[in-house]
Amino acid sequence: MTSYRVPAERDPARPAADRPLTVVVDGEPVTGTAGQTIAGVLLGAGRREWRTTAPGGAPRGVFCGIGVCFDCLVEVNGLRDVRACLRRAQDGDVVTRQGGPGEDR
Repeated sequence: MTSYRVPAERDPARPAADRPLTVVVDGEPVTGTAGQTIAGVLLGAGRREWRTTAPGGAPRGVFCGIGVCFDCLVEVNGLRDVRACLRRAQDGDVVTRQGGPGEDR
């Protein structure tokens, strides 16, 4: 999945150059750009699901994208229940898939 980007020379906001970052997702390095949320990095890498529900193991990823629904929960640097759509990715973050509530780890 790729996003549409306005060429820098035509962008009225005059963005600065991209600053790449790398997060480790389930042991695999994934690259993104500074300022992206964890969900944005994951979606940019082609990942559409990164959590499962407790009853039945149904796959979940981004649903609302604004932090209301809790479908995008992940573990970040050992902290569970982080909403990937709200948390800005930091270079070196360790992100782990998360199962449903109460799942033993």
